[in-house]
Amino acid sequence: MGLLGTMAKTAVVSGTATATRSAINRRQANKNVAAYSHAQQQVQGQQVQYAQPAPAAAAPAPAAQDDTISQLERLGKLKDQGVLTEQEFEDQKAKILGS
Repeated sequence: MGLLGTMAKTAVVSGTATATRSAINRRQANKNVAAYSHAQQQVQGQQVQYAQPAPAAAAPAPAAQDDTISQLERLGKLKDQGVLTEQEFEDQKAKILGS
């Protein structure tokens, strides 16, 4: 094999290496795009999940009890001060307690 044969062989090897490198780079780029797309979908899914309004919470029972107790205490003070009669006190107490 002469100089021309060696140059031809080198060109073939070089061309094969370039083609192989290009194919590997292309494959890696496709994997990167797929991974990026998957990551974007996950992020968008999380954003949608966070964007949903939280369900309305029911009024806590202790606050309702505190309100009932404070109403009864005020009612008792009004009765003690003579603003309410015993009958008025009992009627208002029944309304507050839902009886």
